[in-house]
Amino acid sequence: MQKPYDWPANIATPVAEEKPKEFTAHGDKRSDPWYWLNERENPKVIDYLKAENAYVDTMMAGTKKLQEELFQEMKARIKEKDESVPTLDHGYYYYNRFEEGKDYPVFCRKKGSLDAPEEVMFDQNKMAEGFKFFSIGTIEISDNDELAAFTTDPVSRRLYNLQIKNLKTGEIYPEKIPNVEGGSIMWAADNKTMFYILQDTVTLLGYAVYRHELGSDPKNDVKVYEEKDNTFDLGIGRTRSRKYLTINSAKNQVSSEYRILDASTPTGAFTVFEPRKENFIYDIDHADDGKFYILTDWDAPNYKLMTALPGKTGKANWQELIPARKDVFIASFTNFKDHLVLSEVKDAMRQVRVINQKTSKDEYISFDEKVYTAQLGSNPDANSNVLRLSYTSMITPSMVIDYNMDTKERVVKKQTEVIGYKKDDYETERIWAVARDGVKVPITLVYKKGMEKNGSNSFLLNGYGSYGFSQFPGFYRNIFSLLDRGFIYAVAHIRGGQEMGRQWYEDGHMFKKKNTFTDFIDCGKYVIEQKYTSSGHIYANGGSAGGLLMGAVVNMEPKLFNGVVAEVPFVDVITTMSDASIPLTTSEYKEWGNPADSAEYAYMRSYSPYDNVAAIEYPNMLVTTGLHDSQVQYFEPAKWVARLRQMKKGNNVLLFKTNMDAGHGGASGRFEALRDEALQFAFYLALEGKVN
Repeated sequence: MQKPYDWPANIATPVAEEKPKEFTAHGDKRSDPWYWLNERENPKVIDYLKAENAYVDTMMAGTKKLQEELFQEMKARIKEKDESVPTLDHGYYYYNRFEEGKDYPVFCRKKGSLDAPEEVMFDQNKMAEGFKFFSIGTIEISDNDELAAFTTDPVSRRLYNLQIKNLKTGEIYPEKIPNVEGGSIMWAADNKTMFYILQDTVTLLGYAVYRHELGSDPKNDVKVYEEKDNTFDLGIGRTRSRKYLTINSAKNQVSSEYRILDASTPTGAFTVFEPRKENFIYDIDHADDGKFYILTDWDAPNYKLMTALPGKTGKANWQELIPARKDVFIASFTNFKDHLVLSEVKDAMRQVRVINQKTSKDEYISFDEKVYTAQLGSNPDANSNVLRLSYTSMITPSMVIDYNMDTKERVVKKQTEVIGYKKDDYETERIWAVARDGVKVPITLVYKKGMEKNGSNSFLLNGYGSYGFSQFPGFYRNIFSLLDRGFIYAVAHIRGGQEMGRQWYEDGHMFKKKNTFTDFIDCGKYVIEQKYTSSGHIYANGGSAGGLLMGAVVNMEPKLFNGVVAEVPFVDVITTMSDASIPLTTSEYKEWGNPADSAEYAYMRSYSPYDNVAAIEYPNMLVTTGLHDSQVQYFEPAKWVARLRQMKKGNNVLLFKTNMDAGHGGASGRFEALRDEALQFAFYLALEGKVN
């Protein structure tokens, strides 16, 4: 029998000073005595966060040996010297590789042949020297293959610097453009003109597209488009044919609008493809056959694929190519000369459908496992008959497969090597919980073979359920440290994602958001009923919007889970959504609601975790955040923990850990991030009495 972890007794918990502050909206008064914790530069704030970190260290001191064991165990599974599968693009093979003992990738290419000399474009390890955090956002190569535009973030605030490197000489040009959107750069066809998105330094919203000419002063860059509606996000890109530049304005899951420009005339004016409308979404691409391909929800909740010709891009000219289906969601597509490939979602699995454009025959690429994820990989060559895709499951490490769409031959180019892992030691399955309204909710599980459904297993349930983001079955390398210690790990595919189609999302946001929370609760109850676990051995985990899920669930069903880990949790819904200066707020009105609307305010108010903390006994909890988080500000979980400390009953532990050097995604290095997971895993194991 395991010895219970001996939590240190009589340790004073940190106390955040209260400073009275009240908000009133629609006749409702809210008290927020810890609002002052949003003062990032205030020494008292930093002192409080450090005090909470010291408290974590003290409370978890008895797990230090276990944490180190977990860290070394997870690290040992990583093949330290590794290399991605090269992708042929425009005559060059591009790949990245990791060197032994190094945290970051080295980005490389070879010209014409894999036997050619290696060209190191960027060594992120050298670039990161002297920084506690360092991220490369994107690398974009010019049409003549000589220039690389790249973005870097040395803070984790997601405000990137844009620079240009000459790949022939190694020179980095002097112009440096700050505060750009890290993943959005596009070159025009003239090899000297590029476009980028400038971000507001407070809200972090990309609000304008600028044109820059190589060698010119960025102060003279031309604004080519400004998004006036702050509920829309901006994106830029280049079509598959490389003939068109695109600007995309999108309101979260509600509306979109594209502008296009011939890539050979970069100083020309972008033209609207089809004007935006509420509740109308479309995405476009242009293929070498001269057609535009449009993926849209126009009279098709699960999307359909249509085509249009240049000069006739208005919706009235669109022609249906692939009709919509009630039980299949079209997630994306890729066009080849002789084939059209669709990424489709059905029953919480992602599958690949190949259509021969000459014969009109189609097929789904089949796999042996019952529960898996297959999706499109990097396929820059539209003239190829070989499709690159990726495949994974809860027990199968990610594989890169080249599939010949004519002969049906498949070649595994690489399977991620997980040192010491034996697939035959584990099993995965899909079960369906019945929610309180009768809807069946899929759950994907993985566990060690020999597991018995006797109610004694430790069980970790993960969930997200927001933004239409789908959690598909995939290999989670670190989780095997828990499985080997008797845990079952499961993902609840709750409403708010799109695992079961577009309606799955519609039924899990705005005025139906509580379905997300009750689905998760009902999944937890179901696995207990089915004797996978029991109430004293079940744990829950979620991050960001999944952290909101955790916060809502512990308010609604505080006795269901023995322990909960909430990572970078979005828990102060009303205050955040009422402040348009907070990053990402305005663009998410259609996800959560706009507090200016009384009905939307009242509904958010009814579940906002911070506003619904009660004088009850909460489960054991570990809450994490990053000081530089740009998506969920550190002060949301800080305030939440302060209120929980004041109001919660009982002796269950409450721990709050702030990474003082990182943001939303945690540490940037591949090894350092493992220490965060080691802490979380040690927390679960301590609660299970499995420290020794």
